[in-house]
Amino acid sequence: MNQFDWPYSNEFGVREVIDSEVLVLGGGLAGCYAAISAARKGKTVTLVEKGAIVRSGSAGSGFDHWEVACTNPCSQVSPKEITEAFIEEQDHYSNGIAHYIECREGWDRVLDMESFGGKVRDTEGEFKGAEFRDENTGLLFAYDYKNKFFLRVWGSTFKPALYKELKRLKVRLVERTEATALLTKEEGGKKRGIGAVGMNVRTGKISIFRSKSTILTMSRPARIWLFNSDLVGLCEFRPPQSIGSGHAMGYRAGLEFTMMEKSVRGEFSAAGRSFPPYGAGNNHNTWYAATMVDARGVEIPYLDRDGRELKTVSQRYQPAPGQKFFLKGGVIDEAKYAWRGPETMPFDQLMKRGYQLPFYADLSRMPEMERKVIWGLMVGEEGKTKIPVLENYTERGFDPARHMLQSYGTGWQSASFLDQERQLFGAPGGVFHDWDLKTNIDGIYAAGDQLYASDCCGFAAATGYYAGRKASDYADTVDLCQPDTAEVEKECSRLYAPMYRKEGMQWKELNMAVSKAMQNYCGGLKCDDLLREGLDLLNSYDEEIVPQLTCRNPHDLMRTHEVLDILEVSKLILNACLLRKSSSKPLNFMRSDYPLCDPEDDNHFITIRQEKGTIIRGDVPHDYYGDVENGYLEHNQDYVNGGGKG
Repeated sequence: MNQFDWPYSNEFGVREVIDSEVLVLGGGLAGCYAAISAARKGKTVTLVEKGAIVRSGSAGSGFDHWEVACTNPCSQVSPKEITEAFIEEQDHYSNGIAHYIECREGWDRVLDMESFGGKVRDTEGEFKGAEFRDENTGLLFAYDYKNKFFLRVWGSTFKPALYKELKRLKVRLVERTEATALLTKEEGGKKRGIGAVGMNVRTGKISIFRSKSTILTMSRPARIWLFNSDLVGLCEFRPPQSIGSGHAMGYRAGLEFTMMEKSVRGEFSAAGRSFPPYGAGNNHNTWYAATMVDARGVEIPYLDRDGRELKTVSQRYQPAPGQKFFLKGGVIDEAKYAWRGPETMPFDQLMKRGYQLPFYADLSRMPEMERKVIWGLMVGEEGKTKIPVLENYTERGFDPARHMLQSYGTGWQSASFLDQERQLFGAPGGVFHDWDLKTNIDGIYAAGDQLYASDCCGFAAATGYYAGRKASDYADTVDLCQPDTAEVEKECSRLYAPMYRKEGMQWKELNMAVSKAMQNYCGGLKCDDLLREGLDLLNSYDEEIVPQLTCRNPHDLMRTHEVLDILEVSKLILNACLLRKSSSKPLNFMRSDYPLCDPEDDNHFITIRQEKGTIIRGDVPHDYYGDVENGYLEHNQDYVNGGGKG
């Protein structure tokens, strides 16, 4: 490179060593809360983020609701009740530990956010008098208006507020730096995490982070089955650069994962068939419970849990007679009838009754406050909706009091998704852990989307803060270690290699090849032969294509590293699929060679890790964490006794 090729300084070959007691990898919601938690405990903290922390991660552009806040002053449910409902809803392929942390500490993190400057309450009285507003607290509730454990919030204010608090606490922020490898050391026959390696994505400078404890808070994988370099952007719900690097570096280091065989259907993706998330009329999550009509303008009825037709909009937000509460939100993949909230009539019944396509969301038929909270707060704060949907549609004349939006979108009215159009959405696989959110490697913790069966923003915030506490306590028991020089040199050589090739293949080509391989060999129906052929193909890419990758600048190099991580995670998924010798409905996992569904002897968590290239399988009962409330109390007396301030 010369000065005209790239606007930033050339620091290839430059290295720095950064020491801290607690190292946090990933600057999204979970990472920010983890760093704040550790800093509050008096630890020196380094937070490493590939982007700019003020707006990085899935929460960077905002979110519309906080899931869940069971201990808020208006709540009618307990953390244990909701956690056990989540576990039951997911047929016990669920993260009871993390969900209880989410339910028990979610409200504490909301109060933290409010103290940082994030907007949580309707302080201006914009929704005064609305059924979903508590007049004493100014809190706004979503979905279940009786039990009040989902909050509507102004999520676009949250990341800037967290960034300001990180600066106030003097957390060392290392931005525009991708974490690429975990550093470990053998001690007494066990591995211990001692830090990580990272690279500045603008200058190429290598950072060697030494730490007493490390917290992984990076994203869940993406761009596995789907990638088209011309069709990313607004149709991608999560940031396209959030691709699961934490999973990849963890797998290379020997971390244990579970549920990586799970297939989760994605609603918004770079497949090119989707619209900007929540930019089309629907009745799902952000738009819940919008009035839906057919092509003639005939209203489509909502039904409660027991099939009763609901006559008013208000009834859509209330449990059925005899039902204490109902669940909504992204954690539910395929809601079971017993727990789901009021939904519109099943599609086959709609057709039999003569309803005609296309369908529309008609907010004009809803009470003013319900219309206003959907089109204004929910659409406007969720994900990427503020500018491309709310502002652009409004500027072009859309008025929800007069106009309808056609439904191309979600639920029963959506176009069916192909098996090869899947992403790890919903409650996917991830890092396996204990009650401290500690991995199988001492000194390495995980939170947020790094965990198996991860959830939404409240999950990320609560588990991030929790992991920060536990990692801080561990840091008191160990000393800093010097990384192995050969290990660091090997990683630096791997990172720089594509920059020193003048000719070869670009990262986009490999990304598309990996996605096509996963579509062909790890689709909706699996068998050993297909999975092994897929692994063979991916291994051939490692041997033949990776040595041909070439880059022009540090940005291209970062993208190349992402695709290498995508390749690693794809192999992890294929190997995990090979371990489960049965089909499973809760995991949406179907095998032609093992069609028996959910047999008793295979109805448990299967864990996977690698050790010197050998795949190691583990089998863990679904209830390994015990009673969630008792387990939490046993491991968190300091926090409980401190009134949630620990």
